[in-house]
Amino acid sequence: MYGDLVARRASRVPLQHLTGSVGFRWIDLEVGPGVFVPRPETESVVHWAVEAVKDRESPLLVDLCTGSGAIALALANEVPGAVVHAVERDPGALLWARRNAANRVRAGDPEVHLHQGSAEAALPALDGTVDLVASNPPYIPEDERHLIDPEVVDHDPELALFGGTDGLDVVRLVEQAARRLLKPGGLVVVEHSDRQGRSAPGVFQAAGGWAEVQDHPDLTGRDRFVTARWGHAQGEA
Repeated sequence: MYGDLVARRASRVPLQHLTGSVGFRWIDLEVGPGVFVPRPETESVVHWAVEAVKDRESPLLVDLCTGSGAIALALANEVPGAVVHAVERDPGALLWARRNAANRVRAGDPEVHLHQGSAEAALPALDGTVDLVASNPPYIPEDERHLIDPEVVDHDPELALFGGTDGLDVVRLVEQAARRLLKPGGLVVVEHSDRQGRSAPGVFQAAGGWAEVQDHPDLTGRDRFVTARWGHAQGEA
């Protein structure tokens, strides 16, 4: 048994597939073939989001491209009273998210609402009501496939990795969905690669309607996620 595990790890099977779980922020998630394994970089995204909404009463939060449910479940765990919806296009990944969400409910915590669908068409019933949209979308450019570790490119779903020629195809879709979903003054936070510290914010700057567009580093100091505010909150100039 142990020798088999060592051999599989030596062949670059992800450690998280061998253990069946991964720690993320203050929660444990079940992961395996068919779902993107959450990385520490995304914890910086969640930290920013938690700090941004923690003082709001019963904030409405949306996680687009949820995968295993990592962002959505971490937000639900760390923001008291939050109502959290999560959307995933890939049926296989959504099965893992449902499993992780069910574990949360069995522990006695409030439900996270899961939906199958694409980011651009997500949750029309919530248009104009959401406090924060978060996303870790696929963002790797197609021509960077050769740069990716085997643990990722051979085992994570392609749908969770690649974002078109410049890597920003799905970031653009998330921007379009966020402007539709957010209330005035609502916030968006979107992860990107460490080579997109200018181009990812550029998506929001070029789209118009966004204020306070900023890029942020992860814990290693690398460009990692963009944030913006939709329009102006009521009462602001």
